[in-house]
Amino acid sequence: MAQNVIIFGPPGAGKGTQAVFLAEELKLAHVASGDLFREALSKQTKLGQLAKSFMDRGELVPDDVTIAMVMERLAKPDCAGGAILDGFPRTIDQAVALEKALSEKGYGITQVPYIKVSEETLLARLAGRWTCRNCGAIFHQLFGPPNEAGVCDECGGELFQRADDTPETQKHRIEVYFEQTSPLIEFFRDRNLLVEIDGEQSIEDVRLALLDAIAEMKSGGIS
Repeated sequence: MAQNVIIFGPPGAGKGTQAVFLAEELKLAHVASGDLFREALSKQTKLGQLAKSFMDRGELVPDDVTIAMVMERLAKPDCAGGAILDGFPRTIDQAVALEKALSEKGYGITQVPYIKVSEETLLARLAGRWTCRNCGAIFHQLFGPPNEAGVCDECGGELFQRADDTPETQKHRIEVYFEQTSPLIEFFRDRNLLVEIDGEQSIEDVRLALLDAIAEMKSGGIS
């Protein structure tokens, strides 16, 4: 049976990094919704052109189009054993549609690991980036600060904070995420699919916790 794992986590939780690792470790395809859209648009596929028609009008791409893209990807040979779904679904409507589409193919969602991180930690991670105006090198005031404040280690250029890296912008981004995904987290918890992972740990410890949770699920420890 295909193993379809949906990995969840707010911006700054390290979800993308862990999704790539899990896919490699479990020998599953990594299906990231953002990559699907970019590929469909660049290759001008039928679904990509349809999605673009909505985007060009400033409208959200309808769920049925997004679902069709995901299911088209899951139908490829490398997804025969399952996939790590990253960045999708984002709403309960999308989750219900995904369940239905998978069920029609005889598959299902096997587990939903949720990397849980406090808003305070997320803000510290996301709002500390500084970029060099000259060479584009990126520093972080907590996790990779420059040797001299405001000065690039690489070229001596001035460091600045981009508009989307400011605390105000990132705080709003985090609030929107929790507002949109909280109902979805409960949706999967009600189905006994959700398993919470402490995202405040080191990257390696989060990685081990994810592997332990999936191993426990496969052995029947998670109902």
